Amino acid sequence: MSLLFKLFFSFIQVGLFSVGGGYAAIPLIQDQIVNVHGLMTMEEFTDLITIAEMTPGPISINSSTFVGTRLAGPFGSVICTLGCIIPSFIICLTLAYFYYKYRNFSGVQTVLGALRPATVALIGSAGASILILGLFGTDLFNIQINNFRIIEFVLFGVCLFLLRKFKMNAISIILGSGIVGTAIYLIKDLIFV
Repeated sequence: MSLLFKLFFSFIQVGLFSVGGGYAAIPLIQDQIVNVHGLMTMEEFTDLITIAEMTPGPISINSSTFVGTRLAGPFGSVICTLGCIIPSFIICLTLAYFYYKYRNFSGVQTVLGALRPATVALIGSAGASILILGLFGTDLFNIQINNFRIIEFVLFGVCLFLLRKFKMNAISIILGSGIVGTAIYLIKDLIFV
């Protein structure tokens, strides 16, 4: 099976099963690209997700585009992006037809309400995966306490405090933590050279 076919089929699955928006797609992309096919390491994937979060546009589309570019160049980015978009496009057209036809039916509201907890779980899973990778440098199943990264933990704690207590802009937090983290690691490298 060629790489482009693997990518297209993987992102068709991501587009088909990522209910609840872009952040819900991240664990599905991770599963397909890192776990199932082994096309990237978890660290490479997290770096691409970080870039995808900072660029304008939907996170799932950005992620698929960056993963495709990284693995197969510009044509790979088109294949991955189309794979991610096509299921949503078809599903949205179909659901719009049925929603307008049956929108007053109580079963429709029940189904939509039942999907909310699954969406929250998918988003929570994506956040937990990235947090564990940031704090331990590995996935959930390979955590070792001696790999705990204190600098990342302190940055995470400070950023969370600033977001919750002072309601600071997330973009300022991202830029500030990037600058502080870079400065800390530059100083650390200079001291321990």
